[in-house]
Parts: sequence; C-alpha cells; structure tokens
Amino acid sequence: MRVLLAVNPHKSVFQYLVPMMWALRTAGHEVRVASQPSFAETITQAGLTAVPVGRDHVRLLAGRAVADERAARGRAGIEAPYDAFDDPAKDDWAYLSAGMAETVRGRHHLANFPIVNDLVEFARQWRPDLVLWDPLSYAGAIAAKAVGAAHARLLFGIDVFGGVRQQYLRLKEQQPQGERVDPLADWLGSYARRYGGEYSEDMATGHFTVDQFPRSIQVQAPGLHYERMQWVGYGGPAVVPRWLWEEPERPRVALTMGLSATDVFSGYTIDTREVLDSLAGLDVEVVATVAAAEQERLGRVPSNVRMVPFVPMHVLAERCSAVIHHAGAATLATFARHPVPHLSLHYHFDQPVLARKLTEHGAGLDLHTSEVTGPLLRERLVRLLEEPSFARRAADLRDELLRLPTPNELVGRLEELTARFRTRALAA
Repeated sequence: MRVLLAVNPHKSVFQYLVPMMWALRTAGHEVRVASQPSFAETITQAGLTAVPVGRDHVRLLAGRAVADERAARGRAGIEAPYDAFDDPAKDDWAYLSAGMAETVRGRHHLANFPIVNDLVEFARQWRPDLVLWDPLSYAGAIAAKAVGAAHARLLFGIDVFGGVRQQYLRLKEQQPQGERVDPLADWLGSYARRYGGEYSEDMATGHFTVDQFPRSIQVQAPGLHYERMQWVGYGGPAVVPRWLWEEPERPRVALTMGLSATDVFSGYTIDTREVLDSLAGLDVEVVATVAAAEQERLGRVPSNVRMVPFVPMHVLAERCSAVIHHAGAATLATFARHPVPHLSLHYHFDQPVLARKLTEHGAGLDLHTSEVTGPLLRERLVRLLEEPSFARRAADLRDELLRLPTPNELVGRLEELTARFRTRALAA
C-alpha cells in the first residue's frame, strides 16, 4: 500500500515519527513524507522520500518570543485553549469556544493553509491508501478526505489535542441548539467541501490514533480509537564516542534539557551553571549535553562533569544510573526503555503532565523549572540514586513499554485498519 505522512516542519516532532515510517517501508510499502519545502533536507537525512508542498511559513513554535511571553506569565504549561486538558477550571464552554475560535483562526489555519492545495494535488496524483499526520497537521486529514484514504494521527506525546476535542464535543452537546458553534469543524468542513466532500469527525482526530507510550505515562481521550506502539527513538545521524564503549567507573548521570531549548527557545529554562555546580562533589559522572554556545558562556565546570554538545541518547541511556531531563517525550521515552530513574525539570506543553505521570508511577521525581535550586536538585538526585524503589519502578515501566508492539509488529494492524477505513480500491 501507499502511505503518506504529513508533518509540521519541526525537527523534534518529525523525529518522533521516523521509526513508524521506516517500519512501513521495510515491510514493503511505499512511503512519502510531505512538508514545507525547506524541511525536505531533514526528511531525506532520515533516509525517507520527501515531497515538498506549498510554501514555507511560520514554524510550529515561534521562537524566543513565545518563551518570553510564557515566562512573563510565570508557568508555561499547555497553551490556550488546550490548557483545559490539564486545568479543570477551564473545562468551560465560554472559555473553550472563544479559545478554539482564536486558535483555529491563528495557529491551525496559519500552520496548514500554505500546504493544503499542493498536498491535495499530490494525493490525487499519487493516491495514498493511508495518510498519517501529526496532531497539528490537519492538512493530512483534508488530503485523506479528498482522496478517500484511511488516515490516522501519529502522536508525539500526550494527546492534548484529542483530549480537548472530546471535552469540546461534550460541552457543545450541553448547549442550546442554536449556540453549538464549532470553529474547528467549520474550518475543516470548508476544505472538505472545496474538494468534493463533507465534514466528518475523523477530520479532527483521525480514523484512529497511533500512541507510542505505555499507559503509565499517557493520558488518552475517552471515546477515541487508539493503537498502542512501543516507543523506538530516533535522534538523527549519530556517532558513538569512544568513552561510551566501556562501563563507567562510577554511577553515570545524564543531564539534557532537549533540542527545543536551543532550536526553538534559544536558551535553557534552568540555570545551567547552578545545576552543574550543585552536582560537584557527588561520586558520580555527569554527562551533560549542552549546546556549544552555552558551553562558551559557562567556562569551567566541575571535575565530575563531561560536557558534550550531542550524544546519541539511546546509547547513553544504556549505562546510566539516573537521568535529569526536561520531560520532553522523546528523551523521557528513550530513557524509559532502561531501568533508569528520572528527575524531570519540566516547563511547557505536555512536559508537566509527563513529569507528573512519571512521579505518580514511582519511576522518578519532578520539579517545575521555576522551582529548581542547586540544593533541591542535588537532594532529589541523591534520593533517586540511593532509594532502590525508584530503580524498581523504572524497571517496571521499561517492562511495560517493551511489552507493546514494535513499529514493525504494528504494521499488520495498520494494514487491517487501512482496509476498513479506506473508501476506494487499493492503489495499484
């Protein structure tokens, strides 16, 4: 069958999705990845075939200005109106209906309209059987609708968008008949009609959703169809340095605050100097991934710290005794494949939710970055290293994750679902 992935031009998001696409490719299916023209090199670097569509436009996140605006409000978390996912006080019709109108008009329209026409044209020419799309690439759902393809969301973290969509529908049904506004359905429906169809709810949440995380650290939306899959990380081209060949001489602690910290926000949300100094004197080896520009500002670091701009996380995780990270989904899930306790220093989007779920599971501890101090971080890390319950619960999480189907094992199920939801014959 032919499988088309529509993806927002955000490197971190795309990398979450690569293993599934390679599983489909190695199973003998034809795979194409469509995104903005400037993103083609990132796609081809992953060994996949790129289809540049439309024109380049605003990225998923708008850089440092976004970080600064959120910082001015104190705690970032999930942006409005999707913050209703994690805030019961905002599970309110007035809040959600006004907020959804704004986010459809701004964020969703802005991110999708420059590529929709080209994506539909390509789909009509190539005739995919299955369209996969990240939860913000509604253009994928529009193209699938236009050609009768089955389609599904491929998650890159907590299902914030599906969860809030279900909240919205529940609240809408409680309103008087004439007040049941639905900006997302109206917007997607206008595209469906343009290409000869009508809106159906699958355009908002897919015929089904592929979820890459175990139940212990995921929050799924009631009423949606999920297919679970084992997380297999991909971080781009990588080289294993010689110092990672052998077992460490003392407990190894990884420290990483993620790709987006410098790629999107142009800086870290913690005081890196204070954090590293707080770990001086501990009988551990700290491996800190710190961008080159930040390293220059730091100057000297404690003798038990090894600073590198990049290291393949899936290799580093194998021999770590603990990890300090930002609760980004990719980093968290990569370390979750090993019995490694987590100290999550969370800041924005679904990071607080993921961090809380890890702590509830017993596989780690968490702090919001606004709460981080050197002494407190040191105290939490020592607990992770010395209290065996954290390693035991991390091992339980690893076992839960590894019991899920691998991407390759899920391919057969995707073939079945494609046959169920596709509304035309299989492409030749």
